[in-house]
Amino acid sequence: MKPKIRLNDDSEVVARIREGLKAKGGYCPCRIPKTEEFKCICKEFREQIADPDFEGYCHCMLYYKEKG
Repeated sequence: MKPKIRLNDDSEVVARIREGLKAKGGYCPCRIPKTEEFKCICKEFREQIADPDFEGYCHCMLYYKEKG
């Protein structure tokens, strides 16, 4: 079964993170370097999505992965 990825339920968090993403050109606003591994959806969260045992938020709390 495919995992479900959704936005954070807190619309204020979503709005702030999206503003930060826009300001940083699509890179995670919670991290200083602008490297490919931090381009949203970041490498860390893509790896967590691939882990069938992981359930939780990405680093910046924009996305939530539910176990599939």
